Amino acid sequence: MRGLSDPRSVRFQGQDDVKAGSGIAQGRQATPELAAQAVRMAMHAADLEIAQSVVLYLSSDFAHNPQAAISAAARAAQCTQIVGCTAAGVFTEIDWVLDAPAAAALVLGEGVCLQPAHVDTAQILTYSAPNALDLGWLQNSAPRYGGVSGDATGQGPFSVWQNARIQASGRCELGVSGATLRVDFSQGIHPLSQPARLTKVTGHDVQSLGGMTAMASLARQLPLSVRAPERIPTHLLMAGIPYGAPENAVREGRFHLLPVVAVNSDDQSVTIASQLEPGLELFWALRKPKAAADDMAAMLTRLTENRPTAPRFGLMFPCMGRGPMFYGGADRDQEILAQRYPGLPFIGFYGNGEIAYFDGANRLLQYSTVLALGFDDAAGAV
Repeated sequence: MRGLSDPRSVRFQGQDDVKAGSGIAQGRQATPELAAQAVRMAMHAADLEIAQSVVLYLSSDFAHNPQAAISAAARAAQCTQIVGCTAAGVFTEIDWVLDAPAAAALVLGEGVCLQPAHVDTAQILTYSAPNALDLGWLQNSAPRYGGVSGDATGQGPFSVWQNARIQASGRCELGVSGATLRVDFSQGIHPLSQPARLTKVTGHDVQSLGGMTAMASLARQLPLSVRAPERIPTHLLMAGIPYGAPENAVREGRFHLLPVVAVNSDDQSVTIASQLEPGLELFWALRKPKAAADDMAAMLTRLTENRPTAPRFGLMFPCMGRGPMFYGGADRDQEILAQRYPGLPFIGFYGNGEIAYFDGANRLLQYSTVLALGFDDAAGAV
């Protein structure tokens, strides 16, 4: 937490007709009043008496029984379209909270709202608990964006809600009406090598690629000071698997990231957090705060280029591995968006996976940040 002593909310300055606002509240105990307080702050910021929709995120302290807090938020907003989930931490443009019971809310009104997804929904806002993820469900739909609920352990309990009720299925799907959305994501890694073909793999152990052992292929990309097996920073290393043709895949961001679990001196293999097949292309990458922040800024530029007006609200979905702990005590992704658009109301939670559409398919990402920005020139639901 960045020192949030008096939770605040801010109305987006520069557009008098904007009806979106955020609020964040924390306390010593996970009480329904925290959710109500966050919603009241957001309502005041948006100058609303009745909200049409509320995005509500609760810290994992609420996960065992969030219904009372959800109902308190519905009463404060005077609406029943309350959507969201529990997570390890929550944030708005004002602050983030990771180490205390907290609630964050984004209210929408006066023509902008959330509604259940239908066959014509062009982009589906998606929330899922880890145990409710189904790759067939994920893929068999229009483009999705969103995140996976969870806590710091990744083990649960997990809660997802829609229409102010816990979803027994563990997931929900929504469309945004009254705003035009732009969605993008940042994987933010520093590539160490170009893709090379895997020639030998046993289970999760990559044994050889590009004509050499996997461990040698990885170590040669690292500084001399950390090439010894006991010094290799596996907690920061990733294996990248390109989507489609490997040519220019790294530069274009067409890849899926898998954590490096271990390096094995006995057989010179590298253990990856997924089973791979020989013949795939793989490259090594390093998670670096500066690379992630630079990529976040570049992604934000892509999202907002050729737009005559500023966005009116934002939904951010960062991995819990890319929050304040990764950035050394500050959430640079949150700061970059807040600095680019001062006062823009946005909300996010630190999750166990990020969902985005890329290269013709819905993808489940890791160590990434997905961002959706809503603009005020909509003609209907998207």
